[in-house]
Amino acid sequence: MARKRKNGDGTVRLRKDGRWEGRIVIDYDDNGYPKTKNVLARTKNECLEKLQTLKETCGGSKSTKLRPEMPFGVWLTYWYENHSKPKLRPTTQANYESRIRLHIVPEIGKIPLNKLTQNDLQQFYARLKKTGRLRFTDQYGEGLSDRMVRMCHAVCRTALEKAMKDGLIRTNPAIGCKLPPKKAREMQVLDREELQRFLIQAKAEGYYELFLLDLATGLRRGELMALQWDDLDFKTGVLNINKQIYDVKGELQLSTPKTKTSIRQLALPPAVAAVLKEYWKTTDSRWMFPSPVKADCPMTPCAIRSGSRKFWSTPNASMCASTICATRMSSTRQN
Repeated sequence: MARKRKNGDGTVRLRKDGRWEGRIVIDYDDNGYPKTKNVLARTKNECLEKLQTLKETCGGSKSTKLRPEMPFGVWLTYWYENHSKPKLRPTTQANYESRIRLHIVPEIGKIPLNKLTQNDLQQFYARLKKTGRLRFTDQYGEGLSDRMVRMCHAVCRTALEKAMKDGLIRTNPAIGCKLPPKKAREMQVLDREELQRFLIQAKAEGYYELFLLDLATGLRRGELMALQWDDLDFKTGVLNINKQIYDVKGELQLSTPKTKTSIRQLALPPAVAAVLKEYWKTTDSRWMFPSPVKADCPMTPCAIRSGSRKFWSTPNASMCASTICATRMSSTRQN
């Protein structure tokens, strides 16, 4: 049975044929898997001597960025590029890269991987909570939110877990860290009067159908922007949700929803289906909500967020949307 030795010293074991085998990691492939070389000897001492010679011979070829003593920031970057990024959607990639580049690497990136302790991480999270915010400090204060601190921790923990599995560290120092508690966000529901005022202003701005459908279904922004007229059956009023749009550095990309349960059908209230049918007669695009500036392109997902803020901040005294409130509208997201 192989005996565990210090990281970087390799392993020595007695084979079934009576010979001793020594093995060391000399490099890593593009996927992060180790490349090894071995030596054979009749005795354990002879095997250790051969293993030491092999280490000295191959020492110059071993990757310098995949060593136990390498900076944590170097390992974090390697882990993200090779093990995490390929599995993430572009929007999620941007979030990960922001946490790594702006918060984790500047704070604890220079600490050697095998020297990083739970106390280092705990102090790092405390600093994030106290003075970690880099923008909008006048509006939100100097500290990051509990959610962002937990997200930074999740990145560190996953990267360190991979380092432990690869034998670069013995334990994961992120396990057991005390984190800010999860807080359920209080749901804010618009009352009848607020819904009327909101939709009347949206109609004045030319976005009535978009926000009416949003309120009636609770669709995600990316799902709304990805809707095409073929997705709506006017006879039955059934809307098919099977794709989403997301913005990656100013470029819109179309993809399938994240999970299978996100692919679904929704039966629209008859009043909402009727409004959309009239709206369809005025459009000349395959997209339900086309871009006003780009041909054959949908609106960007951020249009809903920025638009809703603008509409809600604009007062409107008119309160005559009786047909709107006759529909069954819900601000709860449906899955």
